[in-house]
Amino acid sequence: MKKSYRLLTVLLLFSAVAFAQSSGQPELSITGEVLKPLSLTPDDLSKMPQSKLKAKDRDNAEHEYSGVALVEVLKAAGVTLGGQLRGENLAKYVLVTAADNYQVLYALPELDPEFTSDMVLLATMVDGKPLPKGEGPFRLVNPADKKQARWIREIRSIKVQFARD
Repeated sequence: MKKSYRLLTVLLLFSAVAFAQSSGQPELSITGEVLKPLSLTPDDLSKMPQSKLKAKDRDNAEHEYSGVALVEVLKAAGVTLGGQLRGENLAKYVLVTAADNYQVLYALPELDPEFTSDMVLLATMVDGKPLPKGEGPFRLVNPADKKQARWIREIRSIKVQFARD
């Protein structure tokens, strides 16, 4: 009797943890060649340095996007940037994956302000409102790209990797 009671207690505990995780805020994972893997919620991002930019979306209308510069998220994860981004570290890239497994790639120097004056924004808001369903809660916006193919929506993970043969 005691064994089955303990087993039931353990199963209930695991179920409660799984339910709590599934009912919480959406999370964005940052993994790979990082010093500090992260799992960020929209609340976590709201506490980081905020940026805004205006850009035309696929609807050809100008929108104001707000969120965090992707480079700031990478800094928080301890990614090699700035003065340390040289030599073999120049062969690192960022692979961004959406909920539907759509993926886009950025070379790390494309995101580092010491290499570019362009900003790639990890947006959480558009025109002062949270990103709509099917677009958010996390999206990349890159006005420097002529096409929006890398303006990936519904981001779930960011992985920093080395390009190797």
